[in-house]
Amino acid sequence: MPYIEPKVEKIHYSIGEVAEMFDINTSKIRFWEKEFGTLRPKKSGKGNRIFTNKDIEQVRMIYYLLVERGMTLKGAKMKLKDNKEDTEHNFEIVKKLQNVKKLLLQIHDKI
Repeated sequence: MPYIEPKVEKIHYSIGEVAEMFDINTSKIRFWEKEFGTLRPKKSGKGNRIFTNKDIEQVRMIYYLLVERGMTLKGAKMKLKDNKEDTEHNFEIVKKLQNVKKLLLQIHDKI
């Protein structure tokens, strides 16, 4: 059996890398950071934002509510404040369904 190099995930990401993941401007992430108390990346000694995987999940949830679901800023804030557990649960289900869809499309392409 051949050796398979393990996939190495980064621990920290720059704001530019995170913006690229979601195809948005870095200014939008900085704005979301001001508006949503749950998004609080650490900052380096130089003041650069350092995003962890947990921070990226917060960006993903905010992106899902604002961009994919088309909610207003006020609506997304209320949803996260008033019904955070249910919102997180629904978000996890959507993520799993998107992964299944991606897998099925890959299988379809191979046929």
